[in-house]
Amino acid sequence: MDLTTFYYILAGVLVVLGIVGTVLPALPGLPLVFGGMLLASWASGFEKVGWVTLVVLGLLTALSMVIDFAATAMGAKRVGASKLAIIGSIIGTFAGLMFGFIGVFIGPFVGALIGEWIHTRKLDQATKVGVGTWVGILVGTVLKLGLAFAMLGLFAISWFF
Repeated sequence: MDLTTFYYILAGVLVVLGIVGTVLPALPGLPLVFGGMLLASWASGFEKVGWVTLVVLGLLTALSMVIDFAATAMGAKRVGASKLAIIGSIIGTFAGLMFGFIGVFIGPFVGALIGEWIHTRKLDQATKVGVGTWVGILVGTVLKLGLAFAMLGLFAISWFF
């Protein structure tokens, strides 16, 4: 196997890991997707995908990072989450990783609920904050997946046409 083939395989692995990372918070989703696309472009000598496409892909990657933080914060803020709820959501996200795919979705909710309950001692408010934070994370994940596939489409168009 020559080195160029190795680079293409590595680029493909980065893109796949990146798409998985849009759902799993332990992986930097779209930055990995972008890294894979950049590597594939570099391996081809930038003949198939030029700098304009790469700049747009880079901007979409930056947008995904803004979405990641904004969606969660907006979901939590909309329901009046305390700082403890936000911290709980972050801790719950990473704790959820130990419980597999289901834990990734339940962890932020449980963490925000516990954080808000410690803050207010009101279960109804804590539940509302947990759900609001979870909805924000879910919306952010859906938006990031949309961006990931938009990036893949843009890259494919640039590569083949």
